[in-house]
Formats: sequence, C-alpha cells, structure tokens
Amino acid sequence: MSEVILVADDEKEIADLVALYLENEGYQAVKCYDGTQAMDIVEKERLDLAILDIMLPGASGLDICRRIRERHNYPIIMLTAKGEETDKITGLTMGADDYMTKPFLPLELVARVKAQLRRYKRYNTGLQQDDLLEISGLSLNVKTHECFLNEKLLNLTPTEFSILRILCQRKGQVVSAEELFHLIWEDEYYTKNNNTITVHIRHLREKMGDSFEHPKYIKTVWGCGYKIEG
Repeated sequence: MSEVILVADDEKEIADLVALYLENEGYQAVKCYDGTQAMDIVEKERLDLAILDIMLPGASGLDICRRIRERHNYPIIMLTAKGEETDKITGLTMGADDYMTKPFLPLELVARVKAQLRRYKRYNTGLQQDDLLEISGLSLNVKTHECFLNEKLLNLTPTEFSILRILCQRKGQVVSAEELFHLIWEDEYYTKNNNTITVHIRHLREKMGDSFEHPKYIKTVWGCGYKIEG
C-alpha cells in the first residue's frame, strides 16, 4: 500500500503540481485548498505525512500542525513565505519536522518527503540495533518510538526523537549540528542550516523540563555541538 500524503495549499496550482510530483513517485496525494477541509481530512483519513501551507483560509497550517501533534507522530513539512523566519520557528516549535520556503523546486520537496518517510519507517519497524536506551531516568524505546522521562511519557515528534536517540547512543560524546543533520536526514539540503536543529533542541528541552543555563540532559558545547552525559 502506498503512503498517503496530505497536500494543503490555498494556491491551487502549487497543490496540484506537488500532488502530481508525489503521485509520479508512487505516493497517494490527498489535496485540499483550505484549512477547514484539511482539518477534516486529518480527523478522518489515515495519513503518513502532511505538507501544510502556513497561510490557509479557515484554519492556518499552524493550527492543523497543532491538531495533528495532539494525536499523531507522522512527519509534517510546512510551506512558508519567503523571509517569514518567525513562521518557520513557530512551526518547528509546534511539532513540524521540516519546512520549505516558497518558491521551491518540487523535486527538492519530494526528496525531503522521502527522507522524512524513510526515517519515520525506521522508527516504526524496529530496525535499530538497540531497542532500549536508558540514561538517568530517561528511557527511549526505539521499537515503539516511545520516550519516558521519570516514567512520564513525552510526546515527541519524529525529528525530536531522532535527535534524542542519537545523543543517547553517543552518550558522553559531542555531536555537531552538521552531523545531526547528516545522521537524521542523510540529505545535502540540510547541511548548511543549523537553525533547524537549534529550534528542535530548544523544544526538546522544554518538553523535558530541562534548563538551558543548567541542563541535566542536553548540554550545549559552544562552537562544537550537543551532548548527553551518562
């Protein structure tokens, strides 16, 4: 069964073009042109990934992103207007895994869709060497894609889980933002932008109740990267 991808954009030409490229790659694209319809699809359809324009009539892409994250962990890619840095950061903070700025190349978007789905599948099929990672009250089950902190379940996005898994597997070692990009996405498009990793790290700390100034778990090593100490 092919993966089902929601494409929500009020610019019909963009939505239709993206859907065409996805279908040419064997995916099933579900198109809509307003936020109200997109919200209804999220509630009723089985989806594997969502592509959401931030500026949608009826309900914004951010509202839809928030609703998805209340129930699902599948990847979300946000589409933003050029120069809207605040929207990008807000989307990542609400649980989006990636974003693209308009105008964009459809083939690049398809490449990012493939990267997100490949990573998401790995987590949900259990194809990992270590099924359970435990550090100081933090427990990650790679097979079930669950993370517990002091026995409390944390609602992490696939990207957040991936970052935390890598840092736990490299316990005591510093991992640079560039290396995190490579290990997570395996995609050259990500190698020159550290801001995305920074936002995800910040969101992880918030969910874990970790302090930036005096972190218990994720520590910033200035000029080098991030690490978790055992």
